[in-house]
Amino acid sequence: MSRRDDPPAKPGGETPSGQRQRIDKWLWFARVVKTRSLAAKLVSEGRVRVNSLRVDAPAKQVNSGDVLTIALDRQVRVLKVVSGGSRRGPFEEARLLFEDLTPAPEETPEKLSSPERDPGAGRPTKKDRRERLRFFGEE
Repeated sequence: MSRRDDPPAKPGGETPSGQRQRIDKWLWFARVVKTRSLAAKLVSEGRVRVNSLRVDAPAKQVNSGDVLTIALDRQVRVLKVVSGGSRRGPFEEARLLFEDLTPAPEETPEKLSSPERDPGAGRPTKKDRRERLRFFGEE
């Protein structure tokens, strides 16, 4: 089969069916980051994995069905690509581009938290200090 039989690719690496797209462009369309240059920087720093393989080229193509693991500043997000985007639209439109597979954060049991004080209660008293020492087993 010759290359002439293949349909021409659209600008930006997207095929006519809209299944493949540059990873930096997809991250921007899906509203994971604010700008496309930040998306490219995120990929270049190696903070994005596609199907558990580290990616360092912003031009890497993603297809529908790929699972992206993205290490952001304060969280790690796991997203499954559902489709490629055609524009950066509102969040409702961007939400259709992926399925969020991020696990829920683990909650700490309340019984394990230290004794709490009301905000604006002033300096801790001697009694508060003793309770804290007793809680942490330092007494």
